[in-house]
Amino acid sequence: MEKQEESRECDKGFSCSFMLLKPEEVKLIDLFRILFSSNLEDRKFVDSSSETEESFRYRWLIFISILAQKMLMLTSKPMAWMGSKIEMLLNLLAINNFLVLLRGKTKKPDKDSAIFISFIGNMDKRMKLDSKIKPEHGCHYYSALSMMASKASYENRAYIETIVKDHWKMEYMGFYDHWNDYQEKATTQLFFMRDKSENHDTIVVAFRGTEPFDADAWCSDFDLSWYELQGMGKIHGGFMKALGLQKNVGWPMEYKANETREEPLAYYFVRDKLKALLSESENTKYILTGHSLGGALAILFPAILFLHEEKLLLQRLEGVYTYGQPRVGDEKFGKYMESKLEEHKIRYFRIVYCNDMVPRLPYDDKDLMFKHFGTCVYYNRHYQGKVVAEILNKNYFSPLSAIPMMINAICELIRSFTICYSKGAEYKEGWFLRVFRIIGLVIPGVSAHSTQDYVNSTRLGSSDVFLPSQEMIP
Repeated sequence: MEKQEESRECDKGFSCSFMLLKPEEVKLIDLFRILFSSNLEDRKFVDSSSETEESFRYRWLIFISILAQKMLMLTSKPMAWMGSKIEMLLNLLAINNFLVLLRGKTKKPDKDSAIFISFIGNMDKRMKLDSKIKPEHGCHYYSALSMMASKASYENRAYIETIVKDHWKMEYMGFYDHWNDYQEKATTQLFFMRDKSENHDTIVVAFRGTEPFDADAWCSDFDLSWYELQGMGKIHGGFMKALGLQKNVGWPMEYKANETREEPLAYYFVRDKLKALLSESENTKYILTGHSLGGALAILFPAILFLHEEKLLLQRLEGVYTYGQPRVGDEKFGKYMESKLEEHKIRYFRIVYCNDMVPRLPYDDKDLMFKHFGTCVYYNRHYQGKVVAEILNKNYFSPLSAIPMMINAICELIRSFTICYSKGAEYKEGWFLRVFRIIGLVIPGVSAHSTQDYVNSTRLGSSDVFLPSQEMIP
C-alpha cells in the first residue's frame, strides 16, 4: 500500500482523481485475480484514487483493457513486421503488372517514396480534392479538406508533401513524429499544411489515427486509464498520453526538458509552432482534424489550450473536424468543453458514418462514464447527413442491433459494386476494400470505419448539415 501511495504522489499529483492501468507490471495470476476481488492490495497494476468497491462488470472491463494491452505489447514486433510485409506486397502489385510478376523482373517498392501507399491508403487511393466544393462553401469545404488531410496523415512524408503541393496546390509545412512519455517512444504523428489564397489563410493540423498494425496506437485506444483535471472533468488517459502528457508532471504551461525524449511532445510542439505562424499575420487562422485516434487528439488539443488560457490560439481556432472519433471524457468534461467552445466561438463537428464501431467506444454507461459532446453529423449508408443528439446504437456491442447492422453491411457490400455507376468513377471501390466489406459481414462496423466512407460522406452529403440553423434530431 505504501508503494502505491508513493506512485500516486509522483505521477498523479496534477490530477484530483484518477484511475491508472499499468499493464507492464501485471502478472497472469494477478490479472485473473481482479475478477474475483476488489481489494486494492490484489491489484498493484491498477492505481486508483478511489477506495470504493467496483462492480464485477467494471472489473471485467479493466481485465479486458489490460489483457489487450499486454497482448499488444508482446506482439508489437510481429504485428509491425506483418504490416510492413502486407504494405510491401500491396505496393508491389500496384507498380508491377501481372506479366512482369510472372517474368520475375519486378520493381521493388520504396517505402519512403512518394508513390508508396499505406495499408489504409490502399483502401481509398483518391488523391485529388473535390473541385465542386470551394472555400466559399465554408464549413462544408473545411470538412471535405479536413477529411482528405486526415486520410493523407496515414502516409509517409514524401507522399504527403507531393499530394499537398502537386495535387492540392497548397503549402506543405512538415510531417512530425512526437514522443509518448509513457510508451517511451515516438508514437504520435501529425503534419501541417497551409491553404492560402486572396480570401483566406488557413493552417491545417492533421493528427494521424490508429494504423491496423501499430500496437502502440492500439494500446492508447485500449487504455481505459483516466485523469480528472480540476474543474474540467475526467479525460481518457491513453489519449492524453499520446497528445503529450508529461510523466510525473502532467500539463504544466512550459515544456519540461527530459533527456530521455528523442522527439518533442505533440501538444507543446504544435502549440509553439502555431504561435510562431499566427504571429506573422493577423488574418491567419487554423483548423484541427483527425480520423479515429487522430480525431481524439484533435479535440483534446483545445482542451489543454483552455487549461493554459492560450488566448491567441483560441481566438484563431477556426474549427475542429473529427471523423470516426472515439469518446474522450465523461459528462462533466463534455459540458465543460461545450461551454468553452461556445464561449470562444469555436466550431466543433464530430462526423460519424453509419455503423462505424469506433465512435461507439469506449462505452457510455454507468461503469465507463465516457460521453460524446459537440455537434454530431451522422451519415447513413446512402450518405444522407443530419445533425443528431446521439447516434443509433450508441454502444457498439448491442445484441438488439446485430441483425440490422449485418443487413446494412450486406447492402454496403452490394453498393461497392454499383456506386461507380450511380455516383461516378471516382467512387469506385477496389478489391482490397471489398475484402473489408466482407469482414464487415461478420464484424459489422469494421469496414464502416474506413476513410472511403468518410470521404464519400463529405462529398456526397448535403452541405446544409453545417449551417448554424440546422436543428438537432433526437
